[in-house]
Amino acid sequence: MPKSRLKKLFQVFGIVAILFTVIPIIELDFWWIRMFDFPHIQLTLLTLAAFLLYFIKFDVKKISDYVFVFALSACLIYQFSKIYPYTVLSDYEVFNAENNKNTLSVYTCNVYQDNNKFDLIRGQIAKYNADIILLTETNEKWLGEIKKGIYQDYTYRYEVPKENTYGMALYSKLPLINPNVSYLVSDSVPSIHSKILLKSNDTIQLHAIHPTPPMPNHNTMSTDRDTHLMMIAKMALDSKYPVITVGDFNDVAWSETSKLFQEISRLLDVRKGRGFYNTYNAKNILMRWPLDHIFISSEFRLQTVEKCDYVGSDHFPLYTAFSFEPELKHEQTRPAPSAEDLKNAEDQIKSFKDNDKRRLTTNTATK
Repeated sequence: MPKSRLKKLFQVFGIVAILFTVIPIIELDFWWIRMFDFPHIQLTLLTLAAFLLYFIKFDVKKISDYVFVFALSACLIYQFSKIYPYTVLSDYEVFNAENNKNTLSVYTCNVYQDNNKFDLIRGQIAKYNADIILLTETNEKWLGEIKKGIYQDYTYRYEVPKENTYGMALYSKLPLINPNVSYLVSDSVPSIHSKILLKSNDTIQLHAIHPTPPMPNHNTMSTDRDTHLMMIAKMALDSKYPVITVGDFNDVAWSETSKLFQEISRLLDVRKGRGFYNTYNAKNILMRWPLDHIFISSEFRLQTVEKCDYVGSDHFPLYTAFSFEPELKHEQTRPAPSAEDLKNAEDQIKSFKDNDKRRLTTNTATK
């Protein structure tokens, strides 16, 4: 291939990397924009490859070459800045445990409703023996299978089976206090909320969630997911108890929505400074990013976090173990949310509610 033609090919390659970087900066909720929030790891590597290959193959002489290289450099810096907090180069946001006296372990798994490898998940649950288990995408079939393996060990249970891939099941060895289900943005998408009594007799608040993702032919906007997360963030901020929020967020930790979620809730991310722990897609090694999360308040410290082995789902399960050390919370407390962040969250919720009212009015009028 002639060098001039090869150069154009590399330029096209670089332009694609630049476009994929710029698109998610657009502040619109369409699925085809928000989908580019997810592959920042892949985009960083793509941009780096374009940058290095261009220098290896060609001399930078013309102004157009300098403009192209500058654009690639800017994109590379931007991309890496998004994922940097989740690399080992960054500082921990959740510090390591200093004692093992008051522990709490959590296992969460999106089982994938059509998955039939029940034995794999039952075996993994038995292996980790967590204090709390959250399973998402659970229908009646899944609940029946889970009963065969863990009911004797988990006295406290709250199950919300659904056939629409948004079922949830919460199992606990620790007492669940007033567990309840909420339908915050849709009457078909539940979230489970419960206080939990720790072994030390301390009470904590747990929010288990699985908001809908933005995707074609299902939910073309990210509005529902973003509103769901903002509502949970405000609940966490207003809670008088230490908080754990866990589940399949259908969002990556570095998105603007997830960052705002942390700003509002003041919850901490165990991944920061430790790694990506990509839980999705378990069936495609090239398209993996962290969708399943556990955010905690500053009273907790981390003992371990582990992406678990494949269980037949399109998600890898996530296992975390904490120590409850409220006397050290001041060492890792996030600042209070700014007035601007609170307004952004409230505007998101208000916009959703206004649109929901209009939909209800329209549907009523057409009947």
